[in-house]
Amino acid sequence: MAGHPLHGVNLTGWLTLESWVTPELFAEAAALDEEALAATLGEERYRECVREHRSTFITRDDFVRIAARGFNAVRLPVPWYVFEGESGASPYLGCIEFVDNALEWAEEIDLKVVFALAISPGAPHSGSGNAPDNADCHVDREKILDVVYQLSKRYASRAGFFGMELADAPVLQVRRGLRLTDGLPVHRLRNYYREAYERVRGAAGDDVVVIMPDAGVPKGWGRFMAQRHYRNVWLDCQLDRSSAPLDVSGPAGVRRLVSAHERYLKDARHADMPVMVGKWSSSLPVSDSQMTPEGRIALERVYTSEQVRTYEKCPAWFFNTWKTSGKLAAWDARVALATFERALIV
Repeated sequence: MAGHPLHGVNLTGWLTLESWVTPELFAEAAALDEEALAATLGEERYRECVREHRSTFITRDDFVRIAARGFNAVRLPVPWYVFEGESGASPYLGCIEFVDNALEWAEEIDLKVVFALAISPGAPHSGSGNAPDNADCHVDREKILDVVYQLSKRYASRAGFFGMELADAPVLQVRRGLRLTDGLPVHRLRNYYREAYERVRGAAGDDVVVIMPDAGVPKGWGRFMAQRHYRNVWLDCQLDRSSAPLDVSGPAGVRRLVSAHERYLKDARHADMPVMVGKWSSSLPVSDSQMTPEGRIALERVYTSEQVRTYEKCPAWFFNTWKTSGKLAAWDARVALATFERALIV
């Protein structure tokens, strides 16, 4: 899909709860994730909290401010239980009416929306080791594929519906020496991507972009889905949490870190697909105890501007995230990008 590159923000922690985005929601239950929150609060109290949060945390005013800052897109994580009703089989509360609202608000002010199905195939699942098959929360593969299909079908003809990302943060099984790490075998993730691609195409045609997270393995997708049969398929590299062992206590170190991101993207492009950055942040990976708060802020500004420059070649990038209740300086776009000129983002 040709056109102006998408420069946007994630709406992390809105429809799916994240303790680092809104810690106050989790304080009452002393929980760290939504599963524990629901179990601890009980169904009635949990649903009450979720309704209030979704109604107030992100509103139409946020979409207006996002557009005013120069962004032209949002990446919206959507939970697998999005279609669950008040009395669904899932313990979680669905939110399709809020997804409807998000798309309406986006279209009113000419923002594009990328839906990201908030599952992490292969990620550890509390109480039972690895999540089964291709979804967490013990949801079977067919259920997830049906959600992909239903979302794509519901918004197929909408101008604001730009793309469907098939997962959020997969964890692949990799070999380290003689040992295999926990995670999902790559062939199973590939099979899921192929099947989900067909569901999107069957529901919404060829114009919607289908996006696959690279699962932290940029070199692992060479010629995958690059055949003529597959159209409008992108690879997503998420660079918000760097694990590179670099000294970033000065500008030179920050630029080396950005160069590592650049090499990562170069490796991913060998897959012969457009490569986007679904998540990035201003957060430096290591805190130097000798660094003053002012010095860190200055370095994070350098890190931010260098990343914007580096990601210019991508068809899309999304800062993680638009809003946190505590205004986390390196993660909240309202803070991290507040001092940058609108023209730099556009």
